[in-house]
Amino acid sequence: MKLRFTTILAALFASAAISAQETVIVTDADLQGGTTNNWTADKEYLLDGLVYLEEGGRLNIAAGTVIRGRSQGNISNGDNTAALIIARGASIYAEGTATAPIIFTAEDDDLSDLLDFDNRDRGEWGGLIILGKATIARPGGEDGIEGIDSGEERARFGGSEDDDNSGILKYVSIRHGGAQLSTDNEINGLTLGGVGSGTTVDYIEVFANEDDGIEWFGGTVKVTHASVAFCGDDGFDYDYGWRGGGQFWFALQGPSDATGRSGEHDGASPDEQTPFSRPTIYNATYIGIGSNAQAPGGDANRALPLSVLFRDNAGGYYRNSIFTDFNGAAIAIEDRTDTEVDSYGRFQAGDLGFFNNYFFAFGRGTEATDLFLAVDQNEAVVEASTAAVAANFLQNGNVIADPELNGIGDRDADGANVDARVYAYGAAATGAPAAEAGFETVAYYGAFAPGFDLTSPSWINGWTALSQYMLTNDIINGVGQVEANGFMLDAPVPNPASLQARINFELPRAANVSLTLIDLTGRPLYRTTRRYDAGVQSEYIDATGLPNGSYLLILDADGHRLLQKMVVAH
Repeated sequence: MKLRFTTILAALFASAAISAQETVIVTDADLQGGTTNNWTADKEYLLDGLVYLEEGGRLNIAAGTVIRGRSQGNISNGDNTAALIIARGASIYAEGTATAPIIFTAEDDDLSDLLDFDNRDRGEWGGLIILGKATIARPGGEDGIEGIDSGEERARFGGSEDDDNSGILKYVSIRHGGAQLSTDNEINGLTLGGVGSGTTVDYIEVFANEDDGIEWFGGTVKVTHASVAFCGDDGFDYDYGWRGGGQFWFALQGPSDATGRSGEHDGASPDEQTPFSRPTIYNATYIGIGSNAQAPGGDANRALPLSVLFRDNAGGYYRNSIFTDFNGAAIAIEDRTDTEVDSYGRFQAGDLGFFNNYFFAFGRGTEATDLFLAVDQNEAVVEASTAAVAANFLQNGNVIADPELNGIGDRDADGANVDARVYAYGAAATGAPAAEAGFETVAYYGAFAPGFDLTSPSWINGWTALSQYMLTNDIINGVGQVEANGFMLDAPVPNPASLQARINFELPRAANVSLTLIDLTGRPLYRTTRRYDAGVQSEYIDATGLPNGSYLLILDADGHRLLQKMVVAH
């Protein structure tokens, strides 16, 4: 669904629209094993169907390159969707930057128009699949990847090389994918099948995917700085004995969308197969659809909606993380009645645990036995085992308390008005225990460093579709005076300004306030940050050194953000 409104921000950025580039159509015949292929930012690449990079091939993708997937009706060879598949023994080196990300998106997504596709435009193409030679928990040690015809040999993955290297993904944004190959057979945004620890996956986004955001099928790869937002199914999904790890993960569900869980974690297939999944995840922030929200469809309408489910003999550890705003329980661990090979067994053996995490605002209640559950294979609560799970969670430093995120309570139907950073002076901003070897030690809980204004941007800023979408929607803007829950910001006076502009604003209570003036590239030109008393306040901006043009004036206060347009004309 396309957005039907405009904003000052969109108008200001309209003049910065990029010019049309040459489009290179890529078919399956274009990427061959044993070859090196270079995709550059001066062209756009259009995937025409399922495109495999075969064993021995290498694909280099330059920073700033855009890759698009054709929709079903436009594919020349009859494939149901378009996807890029890096076969076992091949490698991809897609190294974007924070200012020049590599973008995978739909054929019709106009990247120069921030209001073109939104968080409900899903399933427009397939996704990105990477296959490797690391160990997986399947009979025979290999399998065909989910979403692809079982007879396709190039879609096989698995092996015994746990340090296998499939390349590098860095600053890669994957948008509007998840198209169906057949009924109930969609492609994840990013699929990692048997990918080894020699592979680098860092700064990854999946935005508005029809199926899961990121799914691991075995392997040992580690994934850091991962954002998954507005997916039609689960956010982070693992299976087949994934034994890697992750840090700084963000999952965001839309308040009115069909959706799944932020984490759906399976151990092996069949359940007794080895090795079972046991990753370690630090600094996740998972935000649900709202503690009192009702989704129109999808997994969130199950009898037991959850933030995370462990099943099929899955293990794993979450540490120093935040789980909040879900319409059901927090964590469920499967305790099967028909076998002892289950995730509850992994919990009892110490292979599954939660340590030093925040849990807050769940629809099922506020007691530990409301939030931390054991469930049978039909997801019915097992009371005796639930008591043991709940007691264990409380013993391991987990707390049921407000982590004081900057702002998630005022989300509209589009999922806007979310600032998932912990408040700079809140409880979750400090005190997190040191991380184990191989992970970064930070003092804060959750995925993002503390902050309350644009002087402390998060790692998703700028390069992700999510940051563009949230910036477009969560800023309240207008002419004259704008208001949000008692916080008011007047238009600058005079406007246009030539010498100086007076900025009047009003606070319903004392608050830390930041005023920031940015240019059309998002570069801050002026900042002031301090605490103000309740009531009407004024600041002045010196305009004498500013070039003629349009600017954005942003007020951040107590998790709220207001915007006015400011014009300079000498």
